[in-house]
Amino acid sequence: MRKIEIKKWTEQDREGNPIEADTLKLLNSLVGMKKPEEIPRGIDKFRLFGRLAKAFDKAEKSGVLELEELEYSFLKKTIETDIFGPWAMNPKILEAVELFMDAEEVK
Repeated sequence: MRKIEIKKWTEQDREGNPIEADTLKLLNSLVGMKKPEEIPRGIDKFRLFGRLAKAFDKAEKSGVLELEELEYSFLKKTIETDIFGPWAMNPKILEAVELFMDAEEVK
């Protein structure tokens, strides 16, 4: 299991209005931006997404995302392949991603 602290920050939308952002919204965005042909399919992926949804809901309340290795590996690979390089120019996003990528396994 991996435990990742949820980081929160404020960004601006296109009109300059403040919007709340956090690690969970970042991960949701990355998964949601996959091309249709890259979206995981099948009953195993269906169940994986169900477990992710439950973990995200729990993390919204606790402030800590707890993931089993299968779920962590899926999200880590998504970050490795899909994250936009320029996002690293936002220090809050950079910190959130580094915390996720460096999460140690908890026994």
